[in-house]
Amino acid sequence: MKKAKRMTKEQTEKKKKNIIRTFIVIISLIVIAIIGYIANEFIILDNNKTINLIINNKNVTGNLKKDVLVQDDDIYLSMQDLQNFFDKYIYEDTENNQIITTYEDKIAVIGFEENKMIVNGSEKSTFAHVLKQDDTIYLPITEMKDVYGIDIEYIEKTKVVLVDSIAREQKKAIVSKNSSVKSSTNFIAKTVDRVDKGSSCVVISEEGKYTKIRTENGKIGYVKSKIIANTIVTRQTIEKQKQIEGKVNLVWDYYSQVASAPNREGTTIDGINVVSPAFFHLNSKGELEENIGSSGEEYIKWAHNNGYKVWPMVQNAGTGMMDVTSSIMRSFEKRQELIESIITYCVEYDLDGINIDFENMKKEDVDLFSRFIIELEPRLKEIGQVLSVDVTAPDGADTWSLCFDRLVLGDVADYLIFMAYDQYGGTSNVAGTTAGYNWVELNLKKFLETYEVESDKLILAVPLYARLWKEESDGGVTGEAIPMNQIDEEIPEDVTKTWDDELKQYYVEYEQNGVKYKIWIEDIESLKAKISLINEYNLGGIASWEKGMELDEVWQVIKENL
Repeated sequence: MKKAKRMTKEQTEKKKKNIIRTFIVIISLIVIAIIGYIANEFIILDNNKTINLIINNKNVTGNLKKDVLVQDDDIYLSMQDLQNFFDKYIYEDTENNQIITTYEDKIAVIGFEENKMIVNGSEKSTFAHVLKQDDTIYLPITEMKDVYGIDIEYIEKTKVVLVDSIAREQKKAIVSKNSSVKSSTNFIAKTVDRVDKGSSCVVISEEGKYTKIRTENGKIGYVKSKIIANTIVTRQTIEKQKQIEGKVNLVWDYYSQVASAPNREGTTIDGINVVSPAFFHLNSKGELEENIGSSGEEYIKWAHNNGYKVWPMVQNAGTGMMDVTSSIMRSFEKRQELIESIITYCVEYDLDGINIDFENMKKEDVDLFSRFIIELEPRLKEIGQVLSVDVTAPDGADTWSLCFDRLVLGDVADYLIFMAYDQYGGTSNVAGTTAGYNWVELNLKKFLETYEVESDKLILAVPLYARLWKEESDGGVTGEAIPMNQIDEEIPEDVTKTWDDELKQYYVEYEQNGVKYKIWIEDIESLKAKISLINEYNLGGIASWEKGMELDEVWQVIKENL
C-alpha cells in the first residue's frame, strides 16, 4: 500500500510539470500568433526604399540595371533598362549626339541638349532631354509615352512608377470592404497594402477564392475575391492582324530600269497573293528613283483588282553601287532620306509593302544595314505596309553573304526571304546545280536554328531557271541562265536525263563540238521537292524568281502542293 501511494505522488508531480510545459507552449503560441497578427494586419513590411518599377502589373525592380530617376516631374530610365524592357535595338548616334529608339510603329530621335524629339519624321517640343550621369545615359520616358505606347504614373507616396501598355487589356473593379492586401494566398502572408471600401483597383488575375490586384498605391497583392465588385474592362487588347492570312505566294515581276512595267491586263496568276514588280532602285547619287509611270499604275490596278498585294522591289543593283550603298548606310540622315522617299511612294501609289533587295554590300556595313531595316520597319508599320527583306544563304562571300545579320533582320522584318538559288552562280569556275535540295534544306536549318528566324516569317525563294554549263577543253567554265520553260529546247533529243535523289532534280551531260555541256534541271519535280520543305518546316511561304521563266503548270503545282 505504501508503494502504491508513492507511485501516485510521482505521477502527480509529473502531471504538474506537463501542465506547466503545456501552459508555457500555449502562451508562447498565443504571443507568436498575436505578434504575427499584428505584423500581418497592421505592419506593411515592404515599404520601398528606392523607386519601384511596375510594368504591366509586374514588379521588375529587381531587373533594373540602374535606379529610376525622377526629376522635375519627369521620369527617367537608363538606356540599358529601355533596351531591356522596350527597345533592344536602341542606338546612340554619336556622330549627331542623339539617341534613336524604335518601338512598334514609331521611331524617335531625341538629343542631349534641346528639349525636342522627332517622331516618325515630325518634330515635337518636350519638357526634357537625354541626361548623362556617371557615364550612364538616361531618357525621359514620360516624354516618350506615345513612342512606346504606354501610360505612365509616379506615385510619390509609395515610390512606385507604374507603366501600362495601352495595347493590353486592363480590368478595374471596386473594393466592397476594407481589407488587407497580402503578398500571397498562403495562410500566413505579409500585408503589402490596405484597401478601403469604395476604392478602385486593377484586377490582374482571379485565382480561386483570391483575386490578384494592383492597389491605388501601386502595390500588387491578393485579396479575397468576394470583396471585389463591379469588374469592368477599361481597355481592350489590340490584336495584330497579318496582311496575308496563311502562306505567302510571291512572284517577282522583274523588268529593267529603262523598261516599262509589263502589261498584265486580262491575265491572272493562279494561287499567288503577292506580286513584286521592279518599281524602285538607287541611282549613282544614292537617290531613290521610281520606274512606275502610267504602265506601273495600270499594273497596280490590275494586281489589286485580282486580289494581289503589291510589294515592289527596292534595289541597289548596278555596277559601282557598293560604295553608294555604303555611304547611305553610314549616315543617319541619308538613311532617313531614303526611308522618307520609300514612305512617300508607298502612300502615293497605294502600295501594300516593300521588298528590300540590297546585294553586293560591304561586310563592315552589316550592322548599319540592320539599322536601316530597324528604322524603316516602324515607318512602314505606321501606314499598314509589310516589310520583306531578301537575303542569301549564310556562310558565303563577304559582300554576298556576310553582309547580312540574319538574326536581326529575321527578328525585325515581317518576312525574311531566303534566295535559295545560285548555289553555283554565273561567276562560278565550277559547274554545279542552281539549287540542290540538300543544300536548300541545310541552309533552311541554319536560318531556323542558328539564326532563330521564326518559321512563319521565313519565305523560301525558288528559281524558275537553271544554268547551262559549258566546259571548254582548256578548262574554262561558263554558266548561262536558262528559263525553266526553255530548258527542254536546249537539251538534244538523244540525251538521257538522270535523276539525282540527293539533289532532287534531273541531270544531263553531253558533248558538242569538243565542248562538254551540263545542266542540273529545274522543273516541276524539283519544284515539288522544294515546296515539300516549306510544308515540312512550316515556313511562311514561297517566292519565285522570276515571272516569265515558268512552265505553264508551275502556278497550279505551287497552289496544290503549298
